Amino acid sequence: MSSIDPLISGQAPGTASPPRSMAVGHVFRDMPFGSIHFKICAVLFFAFAIEAWEMLMLTYVAGDLATSLQVGMTEVGIAISALFLGMIPGSLIWGPISDRMGRKATCAWSFAGYGVFTLLSCFAPNFEILSVARFLSGLLFSGVFTVTFPYFEELLPVKVRGRATVYLAAGWPIGILAALGTAALIGGHGWRWVIAVSALASLWGIVLYKVVPESPYWLARRGRNEDAHDVLERLGARGISRGTIFTVSEGKKQSIWGLFNGRMGRITVIQVLINFTFSWGYWGLQSWMPTLLEGRGLSASSSFSFIALSAVLMIPGYMTASYLTGRFGRKWIFTIYVLAAAGGGFFFGTATTETEMYIGMFSLAFFALGAWGVWDTWMGELYPSALRGSGYGFGIFGQRVANTVAPSLVGFLLASATGATATILFINTFLFATVILGLFLPETEGSELE
Repeated sequence: MSSIDPLISGQAPGTASPPRSMAVGHVFRDMPFGSIHFKICAVLFFAFAIEAWEMLMLTYVAGDLATSLQVGMTEVGIAISALFLGMIPGSLIWGPISDRMGRKATCAWSFAGYGVFTLLSCFAPNFEILSVARFLSGLLFSGVFTVTFPYFEELLPVKVRGRATVYLAAGWPIGILAALGTAALIGGHGWRWVIAVSALASLWGIVLYKVVPESPYWLARRGRNEDAHDVLERLGARGISRGTIFTVSEGKKQSIWGLFNGRMGRITVIQVLINFTFSWGYWGLQSWMPTLLEGRGLSASSSFSFIALSAVLMIPGYMTASYLTGRFGRKWIFTIYVLAAAGGGFFFGTATTETEMYIGMFSLAFFALGAWGVWDTWMGELYPSALRGSGYGFGIFGQRVANTVAPSLVGFLLASATGATATILFINTFLFATVILGLFLPETEGSELE
């Protein structure tokens, strides 16, 4: 990245000073981390928690859903997967939209559309209409999911970007606990009430729109230099002349096909594969966890308590990963944490006692989610501003394909003669593939965003 460079040099004596240019990313090099960043983090943190809540909500009221609509568990699985099916095309659509329309507008429209279709889904008279409504909810809500982390990264000082963004990812266990709590508190009134409460959470989009400023990277690309100055001053930048013109490394326009050219193409292929393998390794196990735990002798209520405790233990996983990635970078902390998560999964899969099962599952929760926090941070840093939303969208696409396919295949393996232990070990092979793929990506800790 270049520092401040004159656009024009060699001016005649007595002439006005020419405008100067500065890369937007350079402003964040020495920017202090202030109260505005804490406020932005809190708002986006709860937005991400709502995303996790929405993804897991129906899982915890599956029994009531089956009884109410008089369908089998296969149909319930389809209704749950419909949200992820909607996110597959949604992630590909909303990523480019966020690069063109802006991060703030993307979040606002995505939250609004999600709220409407989620509310409509609670009135679904049958399985078919529910599945369609859930598909449309996923299609629209994937805008928030795609843009949350790139948006946050584009508002953070370089020196804290890694640590702060991993903390943002800790919204996931809060979302899990919210989904469990909602199911426990109002699940007895039926699945429709659970979905209705989830729809009300979309009002958080109003808070986000009011509090979180637009990305100065996007503003600079759109030629809105004065607006970029206003946002940067609000974020704590000082001493920059109003005559300074902000630039981004890839210019104002960049075709989405640039994601697949040269070095960028190699990065895109690797990160999409990582999103697929990592999501498969985590979600393939998580989606069937209540069933696996009941198969190990735990009651349904004990299984929920076990999952809740696992979610609590994810939080220190994020905290340690946040601290370590700020000191040692993305690549090695991500690699070590995924390997440790695979070890926890192996220990859980081969456990012969309840104590061993607890140790394995809690190790998996601690390290897997710490690794997810690092990965959510790392992925957005791999792209220039003009393609950051689109690149992140392709990554979410890889995740959602795995989210959709993995539960069905894992369910088939569990129902066959394969057995639970062999199935869990098969899931673990995807975590090992994630480690290998991660070694081929560049380190980004301490670098300016482009």
